[in-house]
Amino acid sequence: MPLFIVETTCSLIGWLFLYVLLCFFNTDRDNEWNCRLVTLFHGILIVCLTAYIGFIAGPWPLTHPGTENTSLQILALVLSLGYFLFDMAWCVYFRTEGLVMLAHHTMSILGILLALGLGESGIETCGVLFGSEITNPLLQARWFLKRVGRYDSLAGDVVDLLFIVLFASVRIGVGSGMLYCELISPKPSLIVKICGVAIYTLSWIFMIDIGRFACRKTRAKYRRWKEQRKLDDANGHADKVK
Repeated sequence: MPLFIVETTCSLIGWLFLYVLLCFFNTDRDNEWNCRLVTLFHGILIVCLTAYIGFIAGPWPLTHPGTENTSLQILALVLSLGYFLFDMAWCVYFRTEGLVMLAHHTMSILGILLALGLGESGIETCGVLFGSEITNPLLQARWFLKRVGRYDSLAGDVVDLLFIVLFASVRIGVGSGMLYCELISPKPSLIVKICGVAIYTLSWIFMIDIGRFACRKTRAKYRRWKEQRKLDDANGHADKVK
């Protein structure tokens, strides 16, 4: 049995244990709240780990795609694979996510399995994990703000703005450059390049949905601003009459 299967099993058990622990001690919150705490922890952990791998430990993913996996890269991949397996099972069991998110999890699992199975392309896979998880804490913060009734506030607007900017600049902007480097390099295997194109395409599907959301929210806020201005003008006119 390949070692990464044993390591992935341990990772899956670890994420499941963390979830059970949160459910046990955080009984005043429901299952989704505790699952999203696990998701938040994974996002922060993987962003920090993959940032260290890409920016400090190396090699640079834009110039060295298709290189042999290092032990640190394998650690990041195994941790994420265990998490995605846990979260995929949770989402399917509780039926909380749609087809697009399930497709994202499926492609993430297959991409990580591919890198681990081939023993190469770990650096660009870690780069993809960094780009996909860097917006995750903001996504969870948005959900938590909604649950506590604080989303329609300045904090909610700031979270949404940061999420949109980060998603567009990192997953689309930097992601485009990474995909280009992946495709022109002779080192990565064809199946890895196909997987990269699939994940990049999914990012654009998310980007289109995010753009539509941004337009809807901007129009709604503009309408509310106009209505409030009309109300203020009417109140000011009434005060003058008195």
